[in-house]
Amino acid sequence: MKAPIGIFDSGYGGLTILDAIRRELPQYDYLYLGDNARAPYGPRSFDVVYEFTRQAVHELFQRGCQLVILGCNTASAKALRTIQQRDLPQWDPSRRVLGVIRPTAEVIGSLTETRHVGIFATEGTIRSDSYRLEIQKLWPDIRVTGVACPFWVPLVEYNEADSPGADYFVKKRCDQLLSADPLIDAVILGCTHYPLLLPKIRRYMPLSVRIIPQGQYVATSLHDYLSRHADLRDRCSTGGQTHYLTTENPDRFREQAQIFLRQPVDVTTITLG
Repeated sequence: MKAPIGIFDSGYGGLTILDAIRRELPQYDYLYLGDNARAPYGPRSFDVVYEFTRQAVHELFQRGCQLVILGCNTASAKALRTIQQRDLPQWDPSRRVLGVIRPTAEVIGSLTETRHVGIFATEGTIRSDSYRLEIQKLWPDIRVTGVACPFWVPLVEYNEADSPGADYFVKKRCDQLLSADPLIDAVILGCTHYPLLLPKIRRYMPLSVRIIPQGQYVATSLHDYLSRHADLRDRCSTGGQTHYLTTENPDRFREQAQIFLRQPVDVTTITLG
């Protein structure tokens, strides 16, 4: 039986990943799950993030999804490997769970000339060191410098990304990153909320620095993955429909979806755990 591709995020930023994937692969059906009631995941421990992510993936599998994308950097950093190694073999070895860190790591070598790369991300993603580890597995010559940006997610979710007040917080972290490594010529936005701050980030970074949102690279990587795994691709339904689930108040989700997707959505509230 065919089923939608599942996309999970702890908050709303994963909607930017969904948006990029739908542009790249509009033919598929998607089921988006936001654990918005328990967000943010960034400050939580590895064990808690793993358990929450495990519950969400299991929920999407119960609803038929054969493939789930963790459209969340914190979940990708703190839970993906354990779910792949520990849980998938027990649940169903034919299903797949993929994250958002690896696709960007795979392409970063072709996007930097100085071999000095910066990461803007949440505190949890920076502390996990996942980006540096993943990048240096593939590109051992690249130096990676990460900066945590704790106020950037609230700026986006409270629809303040375009406000003058956001400039202070964005400039502060841009200055911090450039001070830590002036040779950086590429910066990965390691949080799915941050593309909405792109105009501000570009304002305070030199023109010579390439700013890299993840969405398109995740989407391109998924396209390639499905082309190489026909058995999995054939289990994904192709009606071009998207449905939304949240653990939070549905009105709040609709309001946030309008910010991230610029379109109204219908959403169903569920409980995890």
